[in-house]
Amino acid sequence: MIELAIYVPRGILLPESVLYAQWFSVLASFVAINTVIYLILGITKILPPIRFGGSKGRERRSETRNIDPDAPV
Repeated sequence: MIELAIYVPRGILLPESVLYAQWFSVLASFVAINTVIYLILGITKILPPIRFGGSKGRERRSETRNIDPDAPV
């Protein structure tokens, strides 16, 4: 069986000069802000809606929603 002896550095994707370039820091900042925005949007979708006002459920209705139209509200 033939083994290939090729040295491939692991964990190094970009040279150090790219990591310290200004365009890369701008791109990294944009990705970070975008991630935070989507995190906030995801959390707000999970939480129950906030309702303002003192009335609840049946008190908000002016008419009955019962099958019997003469039923009390």
